[in-house]
Amino acid sequence: MRTQLPSGTPAEVNGEVGDRGLVIMADIFGLRPLFDSMVARLAAEWSSRVCAVELYPGREDLDLQQRFDAASGMDDEAILADMVAAAALVGGRRVGAIGFCMGGMYVLKAVSTGRFDRLVPFYPMIRVPQDWRGPGQGEPLDRLSGGDPGTVMAVVGNLDNYTPGDAISDLRGTGAQVVEYERAGHGFVHDPDRPAHRAADAADAWSRAANWLWT
Repeated sequence: MRTQLPSGTPAEVNGEVGDRGLVIMADIFGLRPLFDSMVARLAAEWSSRVCAVELYPGREDLDLQQRFDAASGMDDEAILADMVAAAALVGGRRVGAIGFCMGGMYVLKAVSTGRFDRLVPFYPMIRVPQDWRGPGQGEPLDRLSGGDPGTVMAVVGNLDNYTPGDAISDLRGTGAQVVEYERAGHGFVHDPDRPAHRAADAADAWSRAANWLWT
């Protein structure tokens, strides 16, 4: 079901309020049928209330290049406030967060809010890409150090340009857990239609994410 957060940001919600709440941060492409299906699937499989959040509210019609171009104008405080609002919407005794690509970057940053019990960023930008840097974009590792990095389990591929080896080492150095998949590139888990998708690794990553979030 489509709804809006208090800020007006679009969100997709499914599931009943119970012990588990989950916030999903979409990738740079934004909310679309892929995430509608994911919200419904995880609400059922993980017995949770789930909310997926749009990263470009009011600009959903931007194409991919325009989204890249607009990244330097994004504001951490507004996005993290939406994540906290989404956490309130899903409720639950335990609230987790997952995100993909750009959304994974904001999941790393969301550690600083202290609102989430456990977080799983999938192939996040560990450092803000040069073209995305702007006054509202803090560095993920700086934000991460403002909270408890031990609540994080990052899922990365060792062939992903957004998660180079030195950045992965720096992420591990914070105390975050990192699960690294050999021969996996960017976006290998969440979208089966992507050429980078690796079905066996994706299944393993989803299983690890569930165990991390809920046990």
